[in-house]
Amino acid sequence: MREIIEVFRRLFALIMISALIGSCSETQQVNEYGLIVISSPEAYAKLVKKNPDQELVNLRPFLLNTQFDIRYATSNNFTGEVVYESSGAYLCKAAADSLHKVVDYLFGRDLGLKIFDAYRPYQATLKFWEIVKDPAYAAAPETGSRHNRGCAIDVTLITLADSIELDMPTAFDDFTVKAASDYMEIPDHIIKNRLALKTAMELFGFSQLSSEWWHFDFTGWENYPVLDISFEDLPVQ
Repeated sequence: MREIIEVFRRLFALIMISALIGSCSETQQVNEYGLIVISSPEAYAKLVKKNPDQELVNLRPFLLNTQFDIRYATSNNFTGEVVYESSGAYLCKAAADSLHKVVDYLFGRDLGLKIFDAYRPYQATLKFWEIVKDPAYAAAPETGSRHNRGCAIDVTLITLADSIELDMPTAFDDFTVKAASDYMEIPDHIIKNRLALKTAMELFGFSQLSSEWWHFDFTGWENYPVLDISFEDLPVQ
């Protein structure tokens, strides 16, 4: 029964997304995997005009007490290659607003966020799938990533006093069992740090991915379409 409910939930979300982007059908298309992808700045602009909540918000000027280490704009990532031409950090408006609340909450505890990745163009997801091909760690082309929807973020905690990362179970993008959100064969202070991150994020509408302690999805991500807009093509904010 649970599986049936999930199928209908996803079908309803697809219908809602199709209705939302119907007015820009001339610039969006169904790709070879049967996935609707917004792939032009014109289609994105029409999407945002119809529903401003779909806008991708630039997190750099939006968040205080936050570090940015966008790994895919460097070669310091699991691919060993530069994937992004620039180090963009964007989320859909609702997710960005919620993340702002997370930052405020952490500030009261002398902590901040370090962001490794946020919105991710669909083409990057295709590249990652070619390398990993494991749905526990990479999104399949048929579904796209929640990052592609501007509804996922990869983060860790830092201390505000010295901007040092708190100890976590693994480094970012570690594809081992130690990265799982419920892995317990680690020191108590690391479990405490991971829980502090999870608690802060979940208080404001994010949920932790079971296989990656750093990855959090925003509630309602399924109501947002897959985007393949480069950072360079997004409006300056």
